Amino acid sequence: MKRNIHVLQIAFTYIGTVVGAGFATGQEILQFFTQYGRWATLTIMLSTLIFVWLGTKMMLIAHDISARSYEDLNRHLFGTKVGKWISWFTLMILVCVNSVMLAGAGSVFVERLHLHYQTGLLITLIGTYLLLSKGIKAILHMNTIVVPMMMIMSILLVHSTLSMPNPQSFITNTSDYSMLRAWLSPLLYTSFNLAMAQAVLVPLGSQTFSRKTIRWGGILGGIGVGFMLMSAHFAMSAHMPGIRQFEIPMGSIAYRLGALVEIIYVLLIFMEIFSTFVADIYGVSLQIRQHIQISPKLITLFIMLTCFLISQFGFSPLLSVLYPIFGILSLMWVGKLIMAGRGRPFRSSRPRSSFRHSDSKTGDTRHG
Repeated sequence: MKRNIHVLQIAFTYIGTVVGAGFATGQEILQFFTQYGRWATLTIMLSTLIFVWLGTKMMLIAHDISARSYEDLNRHLFGTKVGKWISWFTLMILVCVNSVMLAGAGSVFVERLHLHYQTGLLITLIGTYLLLSKGIKAILHMNTIVVPMMMIMSILLVHSTLSMPNPQSFITNTSDYSMLRAWLSPLLYTSFNLAMAQAVLVPLGSQTFSRKTIRWGGILGGIGVGFMLMSAHFAMSAHMPGIRQFEIPMGSIAYRLGALVEIIYVLLIFMEIFSTFVADIYGVSLQIRQHIQISPKLITLFIMLTCFLISQFGFSPLLSVLYPIFGILSLMWVGKLIMAGRGRPFRSSRPRSSFRHSDSKTGDTRHG
């Protein structure tokens, strides 16, 4: 029973890490999948398989090498020198992506709650700072609450779309884009999200003792990501092409279901953005702390201040420009992950987290 709970915690954290600002609002799904019409159904299936396979593999490698942060994983994939530079480059990307997360929070407050953009930024930053002191346990518990609620809302949106005049749009919509671009898009999308998810999945895999728990958590997490991709694509396809005008397209769909549903969904969007932002800041701070011996609170404040300044450019411009570029660069990283095997553990003087699980029936345990 206890192992099943840990499996679900890993799965929900995996889902919550991928379901960030662009995903929860619908912008990512719209740009990488829905705009390609009928091809999106097949490309989402491909993305789901990749998430199951490589997300699980990443956590298992992190477990096997006792990685302290994603830098240890990159050293395992690329070698010590190159891996170090890859990690610093990943850090810069993560800071930019977290700026997109923060901008997404601001957009939620402006477009759906009719409050000031800066209000959303400040509430997210303050909440993040308060939660980060609790470490990865806070991230696990937060996603255990938020992700199931988001999945229930996804089911509700699918049910509502079935009653519309054209629910079959997800397999009938056409696109002016080439087939090559449509099939390249899921590769870019999964590569980008897996490269970004390493900030959370690496410490999560390393700090979980049972490989079986990691494996089932990764499988369920990847399938969960695929389900939420498909449900959002199904709902948005029925509202194409008009849905493209909104900063938060999924929020506009929820608006049609009534005020209560809209409020709940908008709050869930913010909570998903918030949970991903917290998790990523946690992963980035772990990597920086391997090199700079200063107060973790100062590191956190500096990272959040940088994200705040970049987020002033706005949500959609950052999403549409940065994500495709980072997706292309992430293809190389995923190629290394595909070819990687298990490795010998790094020796670390830092104690492991208290998030541990051992499978006493199978003897599948790790001993620090």
